[in-house]
Amino acid sequence: MTPRRSRTQGAGGRRRVLVLNHFALPRSQGGGTRHVELFGRLTGWAHLIVAGDRNNNTRERFVSDSPDFVTIRVPGHESNGLARVGGWLRYAVGALRVGLRRRDVGVVYASSPHLVTPLAGWLLAKVHRVPLVLEIRDLWPRSMVELGYLTAGSPLHRVLVGLERFLYRAADRIVAVADGWNAHFASFGVPPAKVALVTNGAEPADFVPTVTREKAQAQLGVDGFVAVYAGAHGPANGLDLVLDVAKDLTDVTFVLLGDGLDKQRLVARARDERLDNVRFCDPVPKRDLGNVFVGCDVGLHTLAQSELFREAMSPNKLYDYMAAGLPVITNVGGGLEARLVDHGCAVPGSPRGGASGRAALATAIEVLRDRSVDDRETMSRRARDYVDRHASRTVMAARLEKVLNDVTAAP
Repeated sequence: MTPRRSRTQGAGGRRRVLVLNHFALPRSQGGGTRHVELFGRLTGWAHLIVAGDRNNNTRERFVSDSPDFVTIRVPGHESNGLARVGGWLRYAVGALRVGLRRRDVGVVYASSPHLVTPLAGWLLAKVHRVPLVLEIRDLWPRSMVELGYLTAGSPLHRVLVGLERFLYRAADRIVAVADGWNAHFASFGVPPAKVALVTNGAEPADFVPTVTREKAQAQLGVDGFVAVYAGAHGPANGLDLVLDVAKDLTDVTFVLLGDGLDKQRLVARARDERLDNVRFCDPVPKRDLGNVFVGCDVGLHTLAQSELFREAMSPNKLYDYMAAGLPVITNVGGGLEARLVDHGCAVPGSPRGGASGRAALATAIEVLRDRSVDDRETMSRRARDYVDRHASRTVMAARLEKVLNDVTAAP
């Protein structure tokens, strides 16, 4: 094993972790702010986040004004073709350049889903002779196979699985965002002690509204019972199911907040089918979501069919809803849905897909719509309580800090 240098110090005498995440976003953007919110809560570590300069949902460029968050210029793409792969490579090369210029790196923390970023992280960890923490936010390439983007056993698939195996073995520690993946890691020979769970989550204090429900609904152009979906509008997100249900529940208003590769097609479908109870809204920064959710009654979390999603999920949007006090409906099924239903903050919306999935989601929305205001208020309190106990950013930042401390304490 290559000997490691003594840990260098960052701002204020703290050690510094170099965070590589192609798709990280600052709080001024809507979407994946996981790393800003987690690393910004560490007490014993300074950090530098290196991200691409395009929001993966809106596909628009953004500028960071924080010295702890730098961006790499990456190309845009409108599909899952070669342009997307080119963006991965462009980001990895840029991240390498940033990382090689640093002289104060104590840990390299590299995040999936695509594996080119962790490969760049491994190279930087070798150069700096520091530990590598590999964060797995998606079981890639398995998820690509299950969603139909990649053929199992194809030459490309075999190469990617080989890279996945190499990175699992090369990492000093693996951070998983969802429980339920232990069997997958074990199939690659990863011992359970090497894996730490740092789930996605939210902080209820970040979702306190500054406007009334009436004003929020007026700004959205809605009234009555409102179901909201806030997140990516892509092939994996199952939003055609939401439009199917909107056709059945004409007395419910559906707000679809966000952007993505499928949005224009979904907008055209809603227009062609005259779904007047569907509102498409532009993404808003995470810090403004509380002023949207206060005008809504339930948060929707839908996904296209994939057994992988049923095994384990840790969806940010679901925790955002709950941190804001929204009861939730998810069609994921499995352990996550069961835990939320048992806690009294969710109505089950599975099974997914086809007529049965449509009926299940519609029934769940009707059940929640027909509950009394007092019952929904109770669910709201329970939703916040669940996040406080099990998925707050503060709790997860403490877990992350322990991972960094432990991996640097090893001889």
